[in-house]
Amino acid sequence: MDENLELLEYIYKDCDMSCITLEKLLQELNNKDNKIKKKVEEILKDYEKFLKEAKIHLKEYNVGLEENSMMAKMGAKMGIAKEVKSDNSDAAMADMLIKGITMGTIDMEKKITNYKEVVNKKYLDFAKKFLKFQQDTIEQLKGYL
Repeated sequence: MDENLELLEYIYKDCDMSCITLEKLLQELNNKDNKIKKKVEEILKDYEKFLKEAKIHLKEYNVGLEENSMMAKMGAKMGIAKEVKSDNSDAAMADMLIKGITMGTIDMEKKITNYKEVVNKKYLDFAKKFLKFQQDTIEQLKGYL
């Protein structure tokens, strides 16, 4: 598989799943008095921007967008609902988000390291920008712990 395409598809799928889970989290927190809701809305908007940008880059390859599986989406939604029901404190929500985003940063760092010599500079810069956003988001969420 083309490494450029693989990198872009990874970012697209990560953003897609993140948007789904953040939307579900906001839905679950809708009638609750959490200070973190505003931050989650901001993070969602940023993920949506990266998703849109990834779509634009992927259109250059003239391929269909590979969606996350319905099972993965349902599992994520159910996991969010369970976590919120268990403990919906800002600290618990921040902890859950930090853990999820951290998994994404680890994978993104691996992809950047593995592909830095072979992918288009434009896509590598996009991946680095996405990684920086994830790292900054984790640092911001630590304030809620």
